[in-house]
Amino acid sequence: MIQLTQGGAYLVNGTDIVADTSEAARQIQAKTGITISREEAAKNTMAYGILREHNTSGNMDKLKIRFDKLTSHDITFVGIIQTARASGLQKFPMPYVLTNCHNSLCAVGGTINEDDHMFGLTCAKKYGGVYVPPHQAVIHQFAREMLAGGGKMILGSDSHTRYGALGTMAMGEGGPELVKQLLNQTYDINMPGVVAVYLKGAPVKGVGPQDVALAIIGAVFKNGYVKNKVMEFVGPGVASLSADFRIGIDVMTTETTCLSSIWKTDDQIREFYEIHGRTEDYKELNPGQVTYYDGLIEVDLDKIRPMIAMPFHPSNTYTIEELNANLMDILDETEKRAKVSLDGAVDFTLKNKVKNGRFIVDQGIIAGCAGGGFENICAAADILKGRYIGADEFTLSVYPASMPVYMELIRNGCAATILETGAVMKTAFCGPCFGAGDTPANNAFSIRHSTRNFPNREGSKLQNGQIASVALMDARSIAATAANKGVLTPATEFDGDFGKYKYHFDSNIYKNRVFDSHGVADESVEIQFGPNIKDWPAMGALPENLVLQVVSEIHDPVTTTDELIPSGETSSYRSNPLGLAEFTLSRKDPQYVGRAKEIQKAEKERMNGGHPCQAVPVLKDVMGEVKKQYSEADRKNTGFGSTIFAVKPGDGSAREQAASCQKVLGGWANIANEYATKRYRSNLINWGMLPFLIQPGDLPFKNLDYLFVPGIKKAVEDKAEEIKAYVVTPGEGMKEFSLKLGELTDEERQIILKGCLINYNRV
Repeated sequence: MIQLTQGGAYLVNGTDIVADTSEAARQIQAKTGITISREEAAKNTMAYGILREHNTSGNMDKLKIRFDKLTSHDITFVGIIQTARASGLQKFPMPYVLTNCHNSLCAVGGTINEDDHMFGLTCAKKYGGVYVPPHQAVIHQFAREMLAGGGKMILGSDSHTRYGALGTMAMGEGGPELVKQLLNQTYDINMPGVVAVYLKGAPVKGVGPQDVALAIIGAVFKNGYVKNKVMEFVGPGVASLSADFRIGIDVMTTETTCLSSIWKTDDQIREFYEIHGRTEDYKELNPGQVTYYDGLIEVDLDKIRPMIAMPFHPSNTYTIEELNANLMDILDETEKRAKVSLDGAVDFTLKNKVKNGRFIVDQGIIAGCAGGGFENICAAADILKGRYIGADEFTLSVYPASMPVYMELIRNGCAATILETGAVMKTAFCGPCFGAGDTPANNAFSIRHSTRNFPNREGSKLQNGQIASVALMDARSIAATAANKGVLTPATEFDGDFGKYKYHFDSNIYKNRVFDSHGVADESVEIQFGPNIKDWPAMGALPENLVLQVVSEIHDPVTTTDELIPSGETSSYRSNPLGLAEFTLSRKDPQYVGRAKEIQKAEKERMNGGHPCQAVPVLKDVMGEVKKQYSEADRKNTGFGSTIFAVKPGDGSAREQAASCQKVLGGWANIANEYATKRYRSNLINWGMLPFLIQPGDLPFKNLDYLFVPGIKKAVEDKAEEIKAYVVTPGEGMKEFSLKLGELTDEERQIILKGCLINYNRV
């Protein structure tokens, strides 16, 4: 089904795979008659060509990228624009689309969601952007329909910013990276590795894009095969997939931890652009005659079967047939994983879902940028036709990804077919994907064609004894399960026919509702602020030395951004930095906020010219130990704050708040064995936090310990590889250990030294 090469590989003539061995040159010569070096062949990837066109550094090893377009949604654009405004923003220098698909239904906090929307509309007018009102489209569907273009690059503040199937290299990053683009700065990365995803064959009836995506994720996530690399989809199997099918696979590449994605394009993609009235944006993309890849994932589409990603990660994958055949064993494995993910905070079992040997599901959802596509919903309608979901616990909700998709489903009758079953059709909304819509009941099990199924995401509040769990599946198998009244069923058991539905895009829906400035800024417009929209608090520069208290210690194999700052109802507070910070780690370590605030008192006292030891008396003894070896350390040159340790933090969302919330609570650093994603590490850096690394093994410190990092400012300035630090134990002395920062660009070092990106840019 899925095979990974152990090293690099060549693709010859777009179809033939040649392993990177001593025989490669001879084999390539025999097939093509040409001789080419590995280095030259690596320049023949589609990714290399696009990156070269957007690189401003003149050095393809050290890229400085300027994007063509930007896009954000309503839990990120307020903070981004506020940050840019604090740094002198006058006009959006490129098309910037503000969509409203995350807080469009969430009613937490009274008026604050709609206040954010009005902020977005007035900023689009003032700075020359595009504003998409609530319920019109989820962020990525609008981008596919209206923004993508062959050979272009788009940067979005949502992690699933992926439009590779349409020939667009897109990346999801934290808000500060968009701020840099708004301020005419660059996205700075080393030239990424490129991994080929070689598709062959064609999917069997009943298999959908989520099945293919989950199979790939299951094969590459745990081993980091594509981490921070570009996935390039090639091979003869691409032609067997419709545009919608490709899009459905592509959006899920985020869950592999890759940097971006790109696909070869053909007449099917040309037709997509024609349907959407943008033929001029199509560009044919293909790898070169001989192309070198840093790795190769071979996907036999014929062998893919309906998949399920069990809680609590998209990589916990099985075929549905395998799950049904080995129910109790797999459920036992799931419960073991839950003990790690949930820290034993609640009793968790799925074995009570097994009745008469079959697994019973409580809820089905087809939604968002992954599930809400036209073909997914049409296929679900075909499976459900003439059936009904019943009047028991099981429910089914379907969210088309945009109003034009919804309109076409009404016109072709698929919406009526779905509604007749007892299911519910709703407007475009990302809520079911991040925990703000269709929240399951306590102990309920939900199957969803959405993007993620992390713990603490879909309404779970472990501290209140609440737990719900989500599995990821394709819309087709969700419909088959719904037709079977909640009995888990793969769509390959559907014995009916799938229709061939022609899609017609109604552009008037957007023309009549979306505000498009066409790049013209209107300085006379006053920005509309709601009472919840707050400025970022003042943040100081990095001092010469640091005293850090460890205020949370997390030993899970991976810590998601949902655990660092919960999604769901907390999203409404993301326009209020201090208000949102109260939720930091609230579902993982409820004591974190209080501990961070306590040590922050010392730094606030210091910044106001007072004595930190008066604010936090224990620091008198800590500094007493420090001064025995570093007599010059004092309140003028030593800062105080918090840090957390996590094995591998930052998997999942691009949300910058996972880092900024720690910062506004006085955080100066994270300490980790590694960082799960580039985007989370970048968020730390852009908020002036030190992304420390420590070797795996026995930790020299524990939770609540005090750490002293002497000369940290000079270490950052001098690009020190090893950074000396100490565990400080009053009355017992100091124990030395070593930290690293990893590679930092000169700009990143300056941002850390200044204290944050706002300070770096402030005139």
